[in-house]
Amino acid sequence: MTRLVLTVVGDDRAGLVQSLADVVSEHGGNWETSELAELAGAFAGIVLVSVPDARLEELSRALENLDGLLRITVHGGAAPADARPGRRFTFSVLGNDRPGIVRDVTGILTRHGITIDLFSSQTREAPMAGGTLFEATVTARVPEDTDVTQAIGDLEQLAGEIQVDLSLVDD
Repeated sequence: MTRLVLTVVGDDRAGLVQSLADVVSEHGGNWETSELAELAGAFAGIVLVSVPDARLEELSRALENLDGLLRITVHGGAAPADARPGRRFTFSVLGNDRPGIVRDVTGILTRHGITIDLFSSQTREAPMAGGTLFEATVTARVPEDTDVTQAIGDLEQLAGEIQVDLSLVDD
């Protein structure tokens, strides 16, 4: 079996996921994991599928035929995140939205050689105070030879500087 990561983008309308799922299934593929969302009128997401090696080319051609409905890019899959070395930790960020939060948080992770396994964020209206809140949940992988306490300290210092709440989540 070959694992493929599909990135998909199209104008949001009913039936997009069904169309993609039909093509994957018709070519012997298995839909394993996905993150899909409507963002500003566009439908976007990533999907992990597995397909028998003998049907890989056939599935790839069929996905190209969805171009009028969805723009799909096919990427070869690598080792799953849980098979890679290192320790995982999860944290959340919540505070008033402002430009640069993602840049600042990911900059700290990069300086410590920490990779991101999952990054999920959104903005939403603050119910009582007015304005817009930024909320993110990050699951990151720390190399085995890296002390995560320094990275966490840097993240906590940043949280104080930009006035957001940082919470560590037990994995």
